Amino acid sequence: MRKKVLVSGCFDLLHAGHIAFFEEVSQLGDLYVCAGADDNIQRLKGRPPLFSQDERVYVLQAIKTIHHAQVSTGKGMLDFEPDIESIKPDYFVVNEDGHTPAKEELCKRHGVEYRVLKRIPACDFAPRSSSETKKNMVLPYRMCIAGGWMDQPWVSEVHPGSVVVVGLAPFREFNDRSGMATSSRKKARELWGNTFPPGDRERTAKMLFACENPPGTAYVSGSQDAIGLVYPGINRLDYSGKYWPHHIESCNDPEIIAWLQSVIRFVPLAPRPDHYNPLLKKDLSVANVKLLGEAGYRCYDAILRKDLSGLGAALNDTLEGWRRILPLTVNAEIEARIAEYRGHAGAIFSGCGGGYIIVASDKPVRDGFPVIIRQPEF
Repeated sequence: MRKKVLVSGCFDLLHAGHIAFFEEVSQLGDLYVCAGADDNIQRLKGRPPLFSQDERVYVLQAIKTIHHAQVSTGKGMLDFEPDIESIKPDYFVVNEDGHTPAKEELCKRHGVEYRVLKRIPACDFAPRSSSETKKNMVLPYRMCIAGGWMDQPWVSEVHPGSVVVVGLAPFREFNDRSGMATSSRKKARELWGNTFPPGDRERTAKMLFACENPPGTAYVSGSQDAIGLVYPGINRLDYSGKYWPHHIESCNDPEIIAWLQSVIRFVPLAPRPDHYNPLLKKDLSVANVKLLGEAGYRCYDAILRKDLSGLGAALNDTLEGWRRILPLTVNAEIEARIAEYRGHAGAIFSGCGGGYIIVASDKPVRDGFPVIIRQPEF
């Protein structure tokens, strides 16, 4: 009768190192793999996994050296404890990175032999770490939550104002043509691959802005796209008739970031249609531009105070500012969808004619998913 071997982990981003590990471990007996549950990963890491628990188990079960794969049934760092009791393995195996005294003690209590393996790359491949791979896998995104369009000189020359942009960690893939700076992101990948160069952030953002808008560009993309991608955290960009802000104010306070993550939800819409032009109709009165620009100031201040009501009002005022200065940005279909969320503190949408509804609320948001804000160490 073959021995049973148990391993556990997130297995959110499989690579050759995992396969080599599974091959080595399976020589001890039938290999059982427990993948962390979605809610437990969220609790431990402060973010959801890139792939759902069902998809991760499906992929693991397809690997020939794995006898059985399932979702871990426990909670916390030792989420595999109930599975040790039900599977009754002879061995529990980790690599050097996964070793902890708590795991070793747990195995001792259950009479399971605990083994620690060295990390050995498969074939001649470079050593791989899931955490390092995730950091380098994709560039971040950015969301604009207030004051959008103030980064265009033909708007801010009428009256100065602010835009609030938030850097998002690459926790999921956002749709193109949805107001998530995907075109700027593609340009960044052409320039630097999957990571931004080290050094001064403003200089990097200016390089990205310049490369996306070479001389002769008919419609200049706003600088908030480049800045929002390069800068982590929450950022207020102050504009006054120029393409580049005269001041950038940033907040990377972990408590404030955690609060904002807890009250923002995204609801998917369809991407904006091809050939959509929101600039065919304008009303750039001082009053209208002032409403939009001051929404950015008030949004940033509300976030610093963790003021949900103020945040929601700033989102609503930004939407109203768009209705007034560029009526074609808010079509009837989007108006109807946003109206479904009037019971929350406030709502806006991410892109002209489509994208995502961004809802500010401390209540459950139907069809909504949370975001993960990019912090400086990401």
